[in-house]
Amino acid sequence: MKKEIELIRSKRKSISIEITQDGRITVRAPLRVSVTEINRFIGEKADWIDKTLKKMEERRKKSEEGNLRELSGQEIKLLVTRAKRIIPQKVRHYAEQMGLTYGRITIRMQKSRWGSCSSKGNLNFNCLLMRTPDEIIDYVVVHELCHLKEMNHSPRFWAEVEKVLPDYKDRRKWLRDHQSEIMFEEE
Repeated sequence: MKKEIELIRSKRKSISIEITQDGRITVRAPLRVSVTEINRFIGEKADWIDKTLKKMEERRKKSEEGNLRELSGQEIKLLVTRAKRIIPQKVRHYAEQMGLTYGRITIRMQKSRWGSCSSKGNLNFNCLLMRTPDEIIDYVVVHELCHLKEMNHSPRFWAEVEKVLPDYKDRRKWLRDHQSEIMFEEE
C-alpha cells in the first residue's frame, strides 16, 4: 500500500512516526539527520506502518457498518465519574503494596492511551478503562505505578510489573486485542 509520508524536521533528538486516525503518516526527524537515514528508519518500521494502517481501515469499515457506536458526552461523563471513584482506590491499594508515593491522579477521555505517568509522579488514566474487566484496570494501574520506579519499558520495568502481576502478559495481550473495540471517539 503506497502512502504519502509527510516529513517534519525540528530541533528534536530522535526520529518518530505518527499515524493519524484518518491514515496520514507523519515522520518527525532532527534537522541533522540525512534523508537516507530517515528512509532506513521508515523501512525498518514498514511492517508496523502497514499493520497500523490495516487496523485503522478495519476499524473505519466496522464503524461504517454500524458495529462501533460513538459515545455521547453524557456517557463519557458517566465513565469519568465512575473512574474517579474506582481508579484512585486501586492506585492507593497498589502503591501501598509496592511502597510507592505518587502525585495527582487525573481521569479523562483519551483517544490513544490507557494511562501515563509524568516525571513529577502524576498519574493519568483513560476513563474508557471502565469498559474493561477489573483485572485489566489493575494492570494499567500497576503499569503506571511501575513507571515511578522505571520511566521506560526496559526489562527492569517489566520485572517490576511481573512482581505485582505475574500474569501481566495475558492482561497486556487482552488490552491490545480489544483496544479497537473499546476506544471510541466523542460525538
